[in-house]
Amino acid sequence: MGQNNIAIIGGGPSGLMAAEVLSESGHAVTVYESMPTVARKFLLAGKSGLNITHSEDYAAFAERFGSASSRLRSALDGFTPDDVRQWAKALGTETFVGSSGRVFPEVMKASPLLRAWLKSLEGRGVKILTRHRWTGFQGKELVFDTPDCKKQVSADATLLALGGASYPRLGSDAAWIPWLDERGVTVAGFEPANCGFDVDWSETFRDRFAGAALKAVTATSEAGTIPGEFVVSKSGIEGSLVYAHTSALRDRLSRGETANLVIDLAPGRTVEKLAKDLGRFDSKTSFSNRLRKGAGLEGVKAALLREVSPDAARLAPLDLAALIKAVPIPLKRPRPIAEAISSAGGVTWSAIDDDYMLRALPGTFVAGEMIDWEAPTGGYLLSACFATGRAAARGIDRWLARRV
Repeated sequence: MGQNNIAIIGGGPSGLMAAEVLSESGHAVTVYESMPTVARKFLLAGKSGLNITHSEDYAAFAERFGSASSRLRSALDGFTPDDVRQWAKALGTETFVGSSGRVFPEVMKASPLLRAWLKSLEGRGVKILTRHRWTGFQGKELVFDTPDCKKQVSADATLLALGGASYPRLGSDAAWIPWLDERGVTVAGFEPANCGFDVDWSETFRDRFAGAALKAVTATSEAGTIPGEFVVSKSGIEGSLVYAHTSALRDRLSRGETANLVIDLAPGRTVEKLAKDLGRFDSKTSFSNRLRKGAGLEGVKAALLREVSPDAARLAPLDLAALIKAVPIPLKRPRPIAEAISSAGGVTWSAIDDDYMLRALPGTFVAGEMIDWEAPTGGYLLSACFATGRAAARGIDRWLARRV
């Protein structure tokens, strides 16, 4: 196959993975990145331990993408979690499975993997041009603002891998929406995903417990009942257990409905057992001691119970036990999208063909978080970004082959 010039706009995981596949196929690939360096969100994710994928059964893994699971399945099949681990190993990064099933590099950092990846891409002839901000189309050409001048670029095929709308300071600011909209590409509005929620805490609770973690609990919403932990913040709640429920809670609030995240503070005990243990203490025993000795609750867990139900101390043992097993935290709103780990919304699936090409713009493809899908934290986000980047690259290859 003859060499074609491919423009990839966006130097995150999707764009870099597409560059890898396309350069292996012999194409001339240039990656255009608006920021001074590539993969800034990837590096940020790696500061606390890069969660690169998840080790759970693949059939369950592939269903973690909600309504988009069926559309993503082909891409995920082409680059499974096992493939992700083998890919990282080939770049010199061994991985391990954590206690939660999440997969991490042994060094627990993103930077060594990224350095090896960029060196590999450079060896394949991939060009990476930073400080090139895409500003739309001029006819069939791509227009970029650079520190020196405005630049127009022609390409045989283009991949847009511009990310969603979370963490805009790292480059994903969704500024591209008007340029696709004017070309007839439908885009669903962005909303925060994997985010915290505001709660109207009392001043006393906020001042004393902001930053405190509630561990070994379960949380229930329309998304199901999930074990884990979360953190009390000054504005509300946040953490991995909250993020697992974001979609269901956000959607309830957007419909104007009330939304409670229901917490079981003693998931290892039944209501009946708790009621029996709480009922052993007479009225002379302080409420704090009843909670501590009868239910094993103290600190932030006991305080949350009081915060949500100020009259909890007056409840009969059975009613108190039922409350401990289902503490409703009333949520006001999601935190701003700029704080969210990821975003929902983006280019709609109806606007994309099976090769990830925009139906309204033949020769222009999309990948990663700029497409309308969302997933919980745990390695799912990064895996799907890798997978859609590779799927779009193969789509580009097939499209170019048909043109010959």
